[in-house]
Amino acid sequence: MAQTFKGRPIIAGDLEGEALVSKQPFNTTASYFTNMFAGNTETAPCTDANNPELKDKDLSGQIICTPQTVGSTMGAGAIMGVNLLGVGFKAMLFSDHIDSIAAGGLIMDEIWNDRKVITIDLLGDEFMNTVKTGDKLKISADGTVEVG
Repeated sequence: MAQTFKGRPIIAGDLEGEALVSKQPFNTTASYFTNMFAGNTETAPCTDANNPELKDKDLSGQIICTPQTVGSTMGAGAIMGVNLLGVGFKAMLFSDHIDSIAAGGLIMDEIWNDRKVITIDLLGDEFMNTVKTGDKLKISADGTVEVG
């Protein structure tokens, strides 16, 4: 049975796909380290050794579900860089408020480079307790996310 959650659309859009879930904050720089520094443009294996939920999983084209992102200010550049390489994610869904690092990278990439990564925050703790990697998601431009 599907469950519906309502968040705040930061970058609105409609999308269907599968969830890739990190219950801990997502470290963009650590997760895309190989792509950014080795120029890998075919896949995006998660290189964050501190995130056992995602380590070695392909991040390319995924819908990332996480409480927030963490890391250095390089994270915003990492988001733009992996999108430029064509191995970025399709959407980011946050249970908490979007953090300034992710917001900066996602919004600048849309404005400067016309690359849109659907982004919704404030989906709540129940969203993070419900969504699992592999769950089917239906995202609506009004910030509604259907899980299941």
